[in-house]
Amino acid sequence: MSVWVKKREERNREINNTHSHTDTPIHSLNCPECCSNRLYKDGLRYTNEGQIQRYLCRNCGYRFSEKSYKECQTNSNRQICAQVAKNLEPMTEIKTVAGEEKQTTKGKIIQFALYLKLQGCSEYTIREWSQKLRRLSKEADLNDPLSIKKFLAVLDIAESSKHAYCTTYTAFLKWQGRTWQPPKYKLSQKIPEFIPTEQEIDQLIAGCGRKISAILQVIKETGMRIGECLSLKWSSLSPEANTITLNTPEKNSLPRLFKVSPKLIGMLQTLPKKSENIFGKTHGRNASINLLKQRRRIAKKIANPRIAKIHFHLIRHWKGTMEYHKTQNIIHVQRLLGHKSVLNTQIYVNLEQAIFEINEDYDVKIAETLDDACKLLEVGFEYVTDMEGKKLFRKRK
Repeated sequence: MSVWVKKREERNREINNTHSHTDTPIHSLNCPECCSNRLYKDGLRYTNEGQIQRYLCRNCGYRFSEKSYKECQTNSNRQICAQVAKNLEPMTEIKTVAGEEKQTTKGKIIQFALYLKLQGCSEYTIREWSQKLRRLSKEADLNDPLSIKKFLAVLDIAESSKHAYCTTYTAFLKWQGRTWQPPKYKLSQKIPEFIPTEQEIDQLIAGCGRKISAILQVIKETGMRIGECLSLKWSSLSPEANTITLNTPEKNSLPRLFKVSPKLIGMLQTLPKKSENIFGKTHGRNASINLLKQRRRIAKKIANPRIAKIHFHLIRHWKGTMEYHKTQNIIHVQRLLGHKSVLNTQIYVNLEQAIFEINEDYDVKIAETLDDACKLLEVGFEYVTDMEGKKLFRKRK
């Protein structure tokens, strides 16, 4: 029997055991990095000397083995390590120190994410802030605010995105009990370069795959953010009433209930039910990359380059613009899109006025009774004035 077959059998026997064998109790170990005793058993490592138990620190994410831990506890091994370190080349010492700093930085980011979780921040906020800190740690030193400023100064992104990086780093320093003087990047709102037509959106939906088409149709009919759309659960869908309930809004929005078409209900019910979420484990980044590939193919096929520029949030802008054009009620659009402030909804007033020509033709109705006036208001007529004891209403054609 070969050595590898013996090792595989030993590993299978180890997996079948409910408790992994270890000479040292796990409660007696401490993480060499942060001295925490909150450890996971992270599998076995097979060497020529035998199997070695590995551990993972739940506090800082540092991984170490039982053998390395025992060696660090003895003075003789510490002296040997110190003697070896003296004989190392300077470049090797720099690499070792850099590796330790990288591990420490990663542990701090994990601890900061746990702190945000305890503070009640949403999963979206924790994920986005952690990603920003990881990117900053790759290009700059999180312990040096000056290096962060230099990196943001040459970073080719919008000022609003730089402002978001500064907000994240400010919260990270505050968690450590430190402060800095952040750069003065303005948080501004951009107007979309163009708004697609409904025909172009329908062409994109018809040409995409089953899952991406369903996501686009949901955003078209409800105006949800892509993160809100991907968080929908099967329990949020009501085929009998043709409604979708959003109980996981983003950016501190209120929960919302949408009336949707039977077509959308049918598209969603054709998706596989392998998870409690309607769209499974699809993430926003993966969905955006998938849409990028498909929209380029469709734009080339029908010779319309505008379709290659359509993205998820642009369809949300289209929904807000069309909804304001139909109702002329900015508060209704604010509640539909889940904006915290009506100032964020003002953009759709400008878009509606720029896209649609003002039609001065009106349908005029006369209401003689209170019931007639209520019926006219329900169908979109607006009150103008009283004349000869009757009320005049009008609505654009």
